[in-house]
Amino acid sequence: DIHLTFCMAHARRKFVDAVKDDEKQANYVLDQMGKLYLLEAQMRDGAMGWEQRTVLRKEHAGPVLEKLGKWLEEKQYSYRPESPMGKAIHYAHKRWAGLSAYVLHGQMEIDNNLVENAVRPLAVGRKAYLFAGSHLAAEMTAAMYSFMASCKKNKVNEFDWLKDVFERIQ
Repeated sequence: DIHLTFCMAHARRKFVDAVKDDEKQANYVLDQMGKLYLLEAQMRDGAMGWEQRTVLRKEHAGPVLEKLGKWLEEKQYSYRPESPMGKAIHYAHKRWAGLSAYVLHGQMEIDNNLVENAVRPLAVGRKAYLFAGSHLAAEMTAAMYSFMASCKKNKVNEFDWLKDVFERIQ
């Protein structure tokens, strides 16, 4: 089974922006999301396996998500659609099944911050890559970034890896 998932951090940011519109209600949602993130932090600090994470999420995050989902359903027409609170509620309500899907399996994350942090160096340097010299140079640069990202992801020292590769190839 494939479940479409969404990033809770993106939904959370919308409610942070909505605090200026309705502080009490936006903070209610942020407090509920805070409970979800606290659980994630506790599980990460406890170095729990995905099986444990699945059980704890269903037990502790499930009820919070259910309560918040009902709140979004009730409030979806309570604000002007173009108001910050209206936009936040619409964004979260429309994606709620995908925002809640992480609770189904402990290998999933509550948000995609880890992925965004991993690709940030590429996004920051994107303009610089326009000046690689040629199309071939840009392709080679992309390949090197892929190799280095793979090393980093697998906790392999990039210098040692490159040294080993260069010593073994003609």
